[in-house]
Amino acid sequence: MTRTEPRPLPRPAMTPPPAPPLPPLPPVDAVIQQWPAVATARRRLDAVRDVTGRAATLAGAAAAAAGLVTDATGAALLADAALTGAGLATLRLWRPDGHQKATASVLYLMPGTGLAALLLAERLVTGIHWGEALALTAWTAATWILRPARLARRMMSPPPPPAPTPAPAPAAVDGHPVARWWAQNVALDGGAAPGTVLEEIEQTGTASMRAVIRSAATGHPVPDISIRRLSALMDIPEEEIGIGPVPGRGAGLRRLTIGTADQHQDPATVWAQRIAPAAMPGAVLTGVRVGRPGDPAAGEAAPDPEARS
Repeated sequence: MTRTEPRPLPRPAMTPPPAPPLPPLPPVDAVIQQWPAVATARRRLDAVRDVTGRAATLAGAAAAAAGLVTDATGAALLADAALTGAGLATLRLWRPDGHQKATASVLYLMPGTGLAALLLAERLVTGIHWGEALALTAWTAATWILRPARLARRMMSPPPPPAPTPAPAPAAVDGHPVARWWAQNVALDGGAAPGTVLEEIEQTGTASMRAVIRSAATGHPVPDISIRRLSALMDIPEEEIGIGPVPGRGAGLRRLTIGTADQHQDPATVWAQRIAPAAMPGAVLTGVRVGRPGDPAAGEAAPDPEARS
């Protein structure tokens, strides 16, 4: 009796575990370099195409109008076919295929094929017919307003970006703290005096000052400034704030005064206005001694003060 060894069972194939999914790529904001010379050339080319399209529409309308009274439409048909074919070739050259390309091609062919159909109708129907005149009017108006050929060009090649407008230079702010406060609280958009600059700041007393308000935009007047709003911002009574013209200057400058300037008064005026009415009514100060009491030089420098009543 022969003993047979049991055949070992085949081991199942070991399948590797699935790879973990890759994390999503972070979005990247790519900035495409715009060359100023290329953008300028594209804008000029777009302007030339605009003028050329208008001229072609007028020429086609003139040829169709001439075909109403004459039979000389053969040259106009040939010119229409040549220009339409050349324009379509340049439109489809070096452009990707797809529905957009097909749609743009159909749009571009619409003015040329419409004009060709109108010229053929004029060649077949002799004499002036009201239907031909109506069709000519409709073709001219639709082509001039809708401009399907220009729309097809812009579908295949987006219009160039508009010419950049230089940003206005920020107004120079004086280094004076009051000028900086004015720029941050008064001259900002929506403030009491937007678009203005405070300069030539001068303190005229312990609680008074004057300055010049200038419009930041050259050639523009200083806007109307609400003294009430300015009073609320500065916490100063309204009657102590004054805004008026600068003598000899235009509306681009305004004089700002705050408080009452301290007036320099001589001793005689101080005596007459403050001391004499309360202490010595009717007394007049006629002289002032300058120096320290008892100093011989002081008596030589100025006469002794005398008072008379």
